[in-house]
Amino acid sequence: MMRGANHQSVLTLKARAKINLALGVSSPLPPDHAHPGFHEIASWMVALELCDDLHIARATQGPGQLQISWAADAPRPSPIDWPIESDLVHRAWKILEAACGHALPVNIALVKRVPVGGGLGGGSADAAMALVALTLLFDLPIRHQELRHLSAQLGSDVAFFLDAGAPDACPRPALVTGVGDWVERTAPVQSDVLLIIPPFGCPTRPVYQAFDTLLAGKPHEAGLRRVRALIENQVPIWERELFNDLTPAAAVVAPALEPIRMQVSAALKRPVHVTGSGSCMFALPQAGLDEATRSSWVRIAAQAGGCAIWTRCAIRTA
Repeated sequence: MMRGANHQSVLTLKARAKINLALGVSSPLPPDHAHPGFHEIASWMVALELCDDLHIARATQGPGQLQISWAADAPRPSPIDWPIESDLVHRAWKILEAACGHALPVNIALVKRVPVGGGLGGGSADAAMALVALTLLFDLPIRHQELRHLSAQLGSDVAFFLDAGAPDACPRPALVTGVGDWVERTAPVQSDVLLIIPPFGCPTRPVYQAFDTLLAGKPHEAGLRRVRALIENQVPIWERELFNDLTPAAAVVAPALEPIRMQVSAALKRPVHVTGSGSCMFALPQAGLDEATRSSWVRIAAQAGGCAIWTRCAIRTA
């Protein structure tokens, strides 16, 4: 339970997944740029109710540790086969220790639900909440903008999840531009979301490499204009106007992705969109679906070769 006091023995924060309602991607930036080889983006990002749980407490002995496990209700658990030291939560912890100039001994339990390699930003959300939790737990004199600056060392999505305000409030929707470092908060988005989770992930780097081969040279300004137009006219969200420049590249990296997407889209008679670099996809329902219809949509995804869960766009209440 989060109360925002550093004397609390255990802090628990929700690290929410996100979807990209729209995503435009530029060609790789030139060698003389501050971020050579990176891609500028224009993305409309929205947080979901689906989340990981981060439990963190001061360590009474030793430097502390990070433990990672899957929640019993995780929709697609996978092996936790990466070194703990490379996990973004561990990296966030060590980056904050370096910034402070002293150790921050903690025990962290990360309980995951957000699929790995799904384009849902789970690792980035975990890292963002670790920065927030450590700052609270040790009463660190670090401002929000300083956390944002530190987050750039962890990945381009982390800044989206660092939203000023109550630490346990969900991040507000945003137009995210630059290399993910410019975040312009936008109006709330209210919608149920059918989240389709294939039994495989899409590693981000190969997807961008495939994008460079397939789609490099697109004018970035056009993608930014398209995303802004969608945000300004979001009521209702025009599903058929949503887009993701990385979809063809994700389909090259994971050839089974496109058959699932097309089969579910045909059965639902509505668009199915890839989020981020894949592999997860989403569909937005018409208002007022009854439980039988909602269950049938989940079955359709299973028949196509994925699993599906219902979640919602997260609405900030504090």
